[in-house]
Amino acid sequence: MKKLTLLTTALFLFFGLTQAQNEEKHLGNIKQITFGGDNAEAYFSPNGDKISFQSNNKKWGLKCDQIFYMNLAEPILDSNGKAQMISTGKGRTTCSYYMPNNNDIIYASTHMKHQTCPPDPMSTGRYLWAIYPEFDIFVADEKGNIKKQITNTSGYDAEATISPDGKMIVFTSTRNGDLDLYISDIEGNHVKQITTGLGYDGGAFFSPDSKRLVFRASRPKTEAEIKDYKDLLKQGLVAPTNMELYTCNIDGSELKQITNLGKANWAPFFHPSGNKIIFSSNHHSVKGYDFQLYIINVDGTGLERITNNSLFNAFPMFSPDGSKLIFSSNRNNGGTRDTNLFICDWID
Repeated sequence: MKKLTLLTTALFLFFGLTQAQNEEKHLGNIKQITFGGDNAEAYFSPNGDKISFQSNNKKWGLKCDQIFYMNLAEPILDSNGKAQMISTGKGRTTCSYYMPNNNDIIYASTHMKHQTCPPDPMSTGRYLWAIYPEFDIFVADEKGNIKKQITNTSGYDAEATISPDGKMIVFTSTRNGDLDLYISDIEGNHVKQITTGLGYDGGAFFSPDSKRLVFRASRPKTEAEIKDYKDLLKQGLVAPTNMELYTCNIDGSELKQITNLGKANWAPFFHPSGNKIIFSSNHHSVKGYDFQLYIINVDGTGLERITNNSLFNAFPMFSPDGSKLIFSSNRNNGGTRDTNLFICDWID
């Protein structure tokens, strides 16, 4: 009888622990809204009823990332659905975001220089991102008509997002020879450099009050690290395997490092309160490829894990009213390499 009781207790503890590990208590009513290919960087429109995102779904005839939008009242429900493409279908695109009017979308593209997809980085045994110098930033309407070219400088210009007050654009550029953050007005004028530290500063988002920025950054320190970073950058490449999160004011002042976790901490976004930051990280992973969502206070305290399902969860964004979260994940992909978009209720 005692052995049975001990066995029952052990089984209860095991299954209870398993359930706790799989629990995602902040995420309610999770719904998958894309099916196939790699779908990422989905961001809400200002009124929260639409999203823009990038996809390379081969079933849509794509060979590399293009920009799409989706009305959330009529989401893609099965593998036969296709969203409305915003980009030209030429070259490669990245990093779309809705403009303040709720109808136009800003994104980066190489289509001015490339009719077809530029080549991926050559395999060297390292995980590398391509920083294509042909990227420039454009604004298009939801029918794909380009309304304005925001940047036209030599080098990489991409990763643009818009301030909640609708007055500013933040983006990453190599116009000074390094990957730094820049801010302009909403028309792309009065450009000002915000960061100056050597390393990759990117993926910046504004705080809800439009007064601060959060971003990912690499900071090579040793001679070997600095040489490696500069050598890769000359080839239009970065190794995004050692990044931490930083915040600063929109003029670049009060720069603060928020995480010191090691490995890759990226895709940060402010909680609607402005007091916390949600992000993706593999700092806990033994092998490296296991990205989960975490949330942390803006002072670097109170780290909490949000996701526990699948090996890739990234690009989280809160809806403007804070009730929803959208993110990319390779959960529920049937054993393929597909990464899809998921939307859920956010539970504080």
